[in-house]
Amino acid sequence: MGILLPVFAFVLINTVVLYRQALAAADTAYDRTLLATAKSLGEQLRVTGSGSDLRIESTLLYSALEAFEADNRSRIFYRVSGLKGEMVSGFDDLPAWRHDIPQKNLYAALVNFYDDEYRGVPVRMAVLLQPVSGVYEQGMATIQVAETLELRQTLARQILIDTLWRQAALVIVIALVVVFVVQRATRPVRALSHALGMRSENDLSPLSTEGAPRELLPLLDATNQHMQRLSHLLEHQKRFVRDTSHQLRTPLAVLKTQLQSARRGDVAPQQALEEIGHTVERATELANQMLALAKVEQLRQDGSAPALDWSGVVRAVALDLSALIAERSLDFSLETQAAPVQAHEWALRELGRNLLHNAIKNTPPGSRLTVALVADGQTAALTIHDEGPGISPDLRERLFQPFATDHQRAPGVSGSGLGLAICREIVLSLRGSIDLDNRIHQGRVCGLDATVRLPLASSSTPA
Repeated sequence: MGILLPVFAFVLINTVVLYRQALAAADTAYDRTLLATAKSLGEQLRVTGSGSDLRIESTLLYSALEAFEADNRSRIFYRVSGLKGEMVSGFDDLPAWRHDIPQKNLYAALVNFYDDEYRGVPVRMAVLLQPVSGVYEQGMATIQVAETLELRQTLARQILIDTLWRQAALVIVIALVVVFVVQRATRPVRALSHALGMRSENDLSPLSTEGAPRELLPLLDATNQHMQRLSHLLEHQKRFVRDTSHQLRTPLAVLKTQLQSARRGDVAPQQALEEIGHTVERATELANQMLALAKVEQLRQDGSAPALDWSGVVRAVALDLSALIAERSLDFSLETQAAPVQAHEWALRELGRNLLHNAIKNTPPGSRLTVALVADGQTAALTIHDEGPGISPDLRERLFQPFATDHQRAPGVSGSGLGLAICREIVLSLRGSIDLDNRIHQGRVCGLDATVRLPLASSSTPA
C-alpha cells in the first residue's frame, strides 16, 4: 500500500496537468479556425468615401459563417468595427476589444486570442486587425470572432478519458506486480514468523538458515546469537538453582540436627554453640559464593565495564587479608605495576580475594607467599606463588568445576569448592585466561603458581 499511494497521487496530479494541457492543445487547434474565420471576414470588407466620409462596409452574410462551425455544439459570433471603433456589422453587444496585440505571435497576422464571456456563456475570442483599402483610401478594421467552448471542452475531455484508461490499466498492472512481488518477497518472513509463533516458550534452538534469502541471513544470524545468549543465561540460572538447592540442603540438615542435639542435651551448650556457629559460617560462605557466581553472570550481561588500575585493587585485597597472612606467619611479598584493565572493581576484588585466600589457606605456616602484577604492553599478568601441596592429578581434570575439592589440602583447611569456579567465570567475562600449575623442584611439588592474564584497557576490544 505504501508503494501504490505515491503512484495514485502521481496519477491524480498528472490528470489535472493533462486536462490543462488538453485544453491548451484544443485552443491551439481551434484558434486557427477562429483566425481563418476572422480573415474571411476581412476579405469581405471595403473602404468607401473619402475624407470625413471615409468608412468601412461589409458584404458578409451571417449564413456564410456556418462553414466555419465544426458542428451544432458550438456557435460563432462576430463583430466588425470601423476606423473609429464604430459598429460595421455583426453582434453589437459583443464585448469590445480592450487588449493589446502580443509582441510574440505564432501567426503571420496582427491577432490576439483570449478568453471572455458573452451573454453569460464562456467564449474564446480572436481579434484581428485587418488592413483594408479602397480606390483612394486605406485604413485598419477590427474584427472580433467569438466561439463557445463546448467543442473544445469535449475534445479535451475525450483526450483525457483516452489517456486515463491507459493510466488506469498501467496502475492496475503496477498494483498486481507490487502485490505479487511483495507477497513473494515476504514469504520467508511470514514463514519465519509462523515458525517462531509455533515454538514453545523454552525452545531456544537456532533457527535454520537453509534456503533463507540472502537479505534475511543477517537477521537470522543475529537472532540465533541472541537465542544462544538467552540459552546460556537460562542454563546458568538452572544450574545455579540446582547447585544452590543441592549444596544448601546439607548445611541446613546439619544445622537442624545440631539444634535437635543441643535441645536434648547430648552435648555441652558451649560445644553446641560452636558447632552451630561453624555450620552457619560455612552456610553463609557458601551462600555468598553462590551469589557471587550469579553476580558474575549479571556483570557479563551488562556489557562493557569501566577502565581501572588493577594494581590498586590487588593492594587493597592484600590489605584486607593481611590479618590472615599475619596469623599464619607467612613471608609475604607484593610487587605491582600500573595495569589499567577494563573490568568492574567488584569482579577484580572477588578474583584476587579468592586466589589469595586459597593460597593463604593452603600454604604451611611460616612459608613464603609472593604476589606479582606485571604489564607487558598488551596484557597484565597477576601471579601468586605459594608453597602449598599443589594440585592433585584427580582434581586437575575437574579443576574449575563448581564444588570440586582436593584431598591434598593443608591440614585443617576446608572449603566449598566454589572459589576457582568463581575465578574462572570472572576471567572469562573479562576475556582473559587463568592457569594453575604445580611448581616442581627435584621431582617433587614444592608449590603452586596461579596466573591470571587480562588484556590491558588500551588493547582490549568490546565484548
